[in-house]
Amino acid sequence: MAHISPSYLQIGSTVGALVMALLVIFVRLKASNRPVTIKKIIIPPLGMATGFLMFVAPQVRVPWLWALAAFLVGWFLFSYPLIRSTKFEVSEGQVFARRSKSFVVILFALLIVRTVLHQVIDEYVSIPQSGALFFLLAFGMILRWRVFMLKQYRSIEASGELNGNPVPESSTPPNAQS
Repeated sequence: MAHISPSYLQIGSTVGALVMALLVIFVRLKASNRPVTIKKIIIPPLGMATGFLMFVAPQVRVPWLWALAAFLVGWFLFSYPLIRSTKFEVSEGQVFARRSKSFVVILFALLIVRTVLHQVIDEYVSIPQSGALFFLLAFGMILRWRVFMLKQYRSIEASGELNGNPVPESSTPPNAQS
């Protein structure tokens, strides 16, 4: 097997991350024109979960504490701006993600922070381990964001807004007439 210089791997992974970030921004902006469904909320983290297969390879494995720390940083820190910028609105009985002006800025800021962190972490671990840690960080971020979106969607569903008739908060159930 041919040996690839670590500096080329680092450059390649950075360029790959930039391309992926631009793709995500493009897809997210296009998605705001289509209705949100539970399926569209759940599928991205399920699809991303297949990435855990990378841990079959020994060179990718990291200590459990590092893995947990990376996941929690994604869960608590990196997901927060995405959650704050995600709002749903109901139009014609369907739920749409309202396009946030800050969403693109947030994604680029997260990319810059991630790239800087990558440069620092690459000094201490191998490139495959670094990739594993950033996968866990991204998975934690996406998972929490999607859980938030699912809860928000379910709340809209429960309110009755999807049927075109919002349920007033102070109304009594139909069977509770006196």
